[in-house]
Amino acid sequence: MKLKYLYLLALLIGITCACRDDDAIEDTKEGTTEEEVIVNTETYPDWTDATHSKNADLNYSVVFNQNEVLRFDIVIDSDDWSDMQSDLSSNLGGNSGRPGQSSTTDFDPIWVPCSFNFNDTEWYHVGIRYKGNSSLSTAYQQGNNKLSFKLDFDEFEDDYPSLKNQRFYGFKQLNLNNNYDDSSLMREKVGADLFRQFGLASAQTTFCVIYIDNGSGSQYYGVYALVEEVDDTVLETQFTDDSGNLYKPDGDAASFANNTFNEGEMEKKSNEDEGDYTDVKALYTIINSSDRTNNTTEWKTNLEEVFNVDGFLKWLAANTVIQNWDTYGNMTHNYFLYNDPATSKLTWIPWDNNEALQYGKAYGSLSLSLDEVSSSWPLISYLIDDADYKQVYEDYLLQFVNEVFIPAQLSETYTTYYNLIKDYAYAEESGYTYISYDSEFDQAVETLKTHAQERSDAVNSYLN
Repeated sequence: MKLKYLYLLALLIGITCACRDDDAIEDTKEGTTEEEVIVNTETYPDWTDATHSKNADLNYSVVFNQNEVLRFDIVIDSDDWSDMQSDLSSNLGGNSGRPGQSSTTDFDPIWVPCSFNFNDTEWYHVGIRYKGNSSLSTAYQQGNNKLSFKLDFDEFEDDYPSLKNQRFYGFKQLNLNNNYDDSSLMREKVGADLFRQFGLASAQTTFCVIYIDNGSGSQYYGVYALVEEVDDTVLETQFTDDSGNLYKPDGDAASFANNTFNEGEMEKKSNEDEGDYTDVKALYTIINSSDRTNNTTEWKTNLEEVFNVDGFLKWLAANTVIQNWDTYGNMTHNYFLYNDPATSKLTWIPWDNNEALQYGKAYGSLSLSLDEVSSSWPLISYLIDDADYKQVYEDYLLQFVNEVFIPAQLSETYTTYYNLIKDYAYAEESGYTYISYDSEFDQAVETLKTHAQERSDAVNSYLN
C-alpha cells in the first residue's frame, strides 16, 4: 500500500513540474534543445519564426523602414505603470515629488513587461523601461510625459521560458528616443545617419509614433526616433567580429584626462564577467604619457597601437561641423569605445544626437580650429596639438562637407522628412510634446536647412 501511495505521489509531482509557463511549451521531439523550444501558438498566436524567433534574420527593411512612419502600440498593466512612476519619483522627484527636487540622475530605471504591437502583430511580455540622463530628469521635472524608452524583447524570458530569446524581426533591444528639446524632431535621426554615411560606425534610425495604454485607454505620445542598440546589432553588422570589449564611459573618467581613470566609470556593455579593463587603461596611460612631448614618434606609435586615431579624427571632424555640443569635448558621456578584434584598437562610436545640428547652447559647440579645447579633453587637445594629426582632421573637415554634408542634398532630405512626419508632429498633444505650436516645427526645419549652408560655408572659410 505504501508503495502505491509513493508511486501516485511521484506521478503527481511529475505532472506538476511539467505544467509551467501556462502550458505554453509544447511537447517536443526527443533531442530538442533549450534553444529549440517550440512556442505554443494557441497561447501566443502571433508568434512566427520570421517575426519573433532568434533564428530570424535581421530585417532592417521592416524595422528601419525609411519610407514611412512606424506605429507602435504598447499596453502596460496599470500596476506596472504605477511602479514605473514610483521609481521615477523616488529617483528624480526628491522628497516632495515633482517638480524641481531632483535627487539623482544616476540610476537604472526598472523594467516592466508590456504587450508590444506592430502591424496587427503582438510581441509578448516585452521588457520596457525609461531611459536617458539629463533629458529624462529635465523632462520629468517639467512635467512632460514624452520620455524615452528602452525595449528588450526577452527581458522576461526567465518568467516566460517558452518565449526565450524572443526577438523583433531579429532585434533583441531597441531604443525609443523622444527627440528631447528638438522642435524639428529630426536631429537624432539625421545626426546618426550623417556619421554612418561618412563611414563611421553609427546606429540605424527611423521615425515612429508611440501609443501607450496604461489602463486608461490609448494615449498618443508623439513622434519618436527608433534607434538601434550598439551592443545588440551595431557591433554585429558594422564590424567583422562582435566579441570585443564594448564600453560606455560616463563620468570624469570618460574625459581620459590625467588622474581621472576609474574602472567604475568605464561601464562594460560586453564581456562584463571578465573584469578586464587593460585596453582602456592602456589608452589612458598612453594619451597622458610624457612621451607625448619627450618622444613624440614613440608616443604616436604606441597610441595608434591601442586607439583608432584616424577614426576618432574622422568623427571629430564630422561632429565639429554639425555642432554637436552634448558629447566629448564638452560633456563626459554620449559615446562608446569598442575594442575591435580585427584591429585590436579601441574604436569610437557616437551616441545620442538630439542636441546636434544646432548652434551652441549652454556650453557652446566647439570651434572648427579646436584651439579652445584644453588638456581636460586630451583625446582632442593632444591630438590636435600634433601637426600631422591636425592635418588629418582638417582633411576630414573638407571631405565631410564635400561628400556628405552637402547643403542642397540636406535640404532635400529635410523637406522629405518634413512631409513624412508633418501630420504626426502637428498631432502631438500638450504634455506629450516639445513643440508649442505647429509653426515652431515648420521653422525648426527651415533652421536646419540654414544651418547646413552656414556650416558648409564656415568650413570652407576656415580652410581657406
